[in-house]
Amino acid sequence: MSKNEFICDCNIIHEDVVNRTLAKMPKQDVFNKLAEFFKIIGDTTRTKILFALDENEMCVCDIANVLGMSKSSISHQLGTLRRMGIVKCRREGKEVYYMLDDEHIKQVFEVGIEHIEHRV
Repeated sequence: MSKNEFICDCNIIHEDVVNRTLAKMPKQDVFNKLAEFFKIIGDTTRTKILFALDENEMCVCDIANVLGMSKSSISHQLGTLRRMGIVKCRREGKEVYYMLDDEHIKQVFEVGIEHIEHRV
């Protein structure tokens, strides 16, 4: 197999495909936010937190126990996830429970896990 096998060697521009793609192309701000979203969930600790929250809503103490980390480390990561709109929380008395922000986050996370598990 040649190392250049996947390089396009033609000079034809398929204008219909290019124009359809350009017509649907989001603004740069959308790409910036999407890249930031994947950067935030691309951290191993935050990914473990998302896994825990995909299963249950949990308080900081419970997440820290599951991950074997300090409450302050978990709180710091949850703050980052909350600011990005990836998790949300609710207060019940003195306890604060965290959960995935919405069904979109749940789907993105679960599809990612499924994709990785099918490739291993």
